[in-house]
Amino acid sequence: MSKRNSILFTIFSLIILAAFSVVIVTQAQKTTGQKVAPTATPVPGKPVNNIAVTQTRESQKAMTPARALQLLKDGNVRFATGGMVNRDLRAQIKQTAEGQYPFATILSCQDSRTSNDLLFDLNKGDAFSLRIAGNIVNEDILGGMEFGSKAAGAKLIAVVGHTKCGAIYGACDNVKMGNLTGLLDKIKPSIADVPPSITPRDSKNPKFTDAVTEANVRYQMRQIRGKSPILKEMIDRGEVGLVGGIYDISTGEVNFLEK
Repeated sequence: MSKRNSILFTIFSLIILAAFSVVIVTQAQKTTGQKVAPTATPVPGKPVNNIAVTQTRESQKAMTPARALQLLKDGNVRFATGGMVNRDLRAQIKQTAEGQYPFATILSCQDSRTSNDLLFDLNKGDAFSLRIAGNIVNEDILGGMEFGSKAAGAKLIAVVGHTKCGAIYGACDNVKMGNLTGLLDKIKPSIADVPPSITPRDSKNPKFTDAVTEANVRYQMRQIRGKSPILKEMIDRGEVGLVGGIYDISTGEVNFLEK
C-alpha cells in the first residue's frame, strides 16, 4: 500500500470510528438520560432509571391541585413497592439552581423515619417540606405554607401524620416536659374528637392512638383553614388543594384522607 493510500485509509478509519462513537453516545443518552413528563407513572415494583425532570415555571403553571395530589400518590406507590427513581441528584442541583417551582407543601412529623422526599419519591424542587413533632400547625408553619402557596405557587398542601407517633403518645399520656408541653397541647384538642367508646384512652391502646393520629391530621387541616385567611381563600377558590394522610411506618404506604 502506498504512503498516500495508507494516509487515506487511516483518515477513513478515524471517520468511521468517530461516527460509531456518536451513535453509541446518542443511544446511551436515550436509554439513561431520557426525560419523562413529571406526570408519568412508572410501573410499581420496577426501579426507574430515566426520570430526571424537575419542575419549571411552565410545569408549575399548568399544574392543578388534583394533579399534584396524584404525583404524591404515584411517588408513594413507587416508594412502597421498591420502584423508586434512580435519579441524578447532582444534575438536579444545576437544574434547580436558578429557581424553584414546587407543586406541593407537605407538613409532616419530624420523626426520623418520615422524610417527605423519600416517602413520595420526589425530585429536587418538587415540594416544600415542613416538619415538626406531631405535624402541628402554628404561626410559623402557617407562614411557611402561605409563602409556599401564595408567593411560590405550590398547588397542594398535604398534612401527613404517621403511625406510632411519639408526639401522639405524649399527648395521649399528658406528658409534661419543658417546651414539649406546649407543643403537645396543640395535639390534645384532637383527642376530644375520638369517640369516648374507645378505651383505654392512653398510648398503650393502638386503636386509640391510631384514632387520635387521624383526628389530629384532620384537626390540623381545620387549623390551616381557620387561622390563615390567605390559604382559606385560595382553597375555597380551588387554587390550592388541602389533603391529609397517614403514613404507615410498617408498610411505607400513605393512606390519604380526602374526605
